Amino acid sequence: MRAIEARVTGRVQGVSFRWYAEEQARRLGVAGWVRNEPDGSVLLHAEGDDAALDALVAWCHDGPSLARVRDVAVREAAVTGATSFETRH
Repeated sequence: MRAIEARVTGRVQGVSFRWYAEEQARRLGVAGWVRNEPDGSVLLHAEGDDAALDALVAWCHDGPSLARVRDVAVREAAVTGATSFETRH
């Protein structure tokens, strides 16, 4: 089990990015959260096994069909023991 934070930039707000990210995370068995940031980016905190985290990050590079992802910056994060994935506001 490990944790990452991923900051996704581009046209990622107002295109249901958080909703689709939550669906992907749940499908992959990843716990954590996703939220919009004031600078227009989307920030995810995700906890899970390496394969699931890699798959979620790969999805973030494309996002939902209306998104236009410019960059996905990933860094290691502290595991918090999250048990579900949620959208934060």
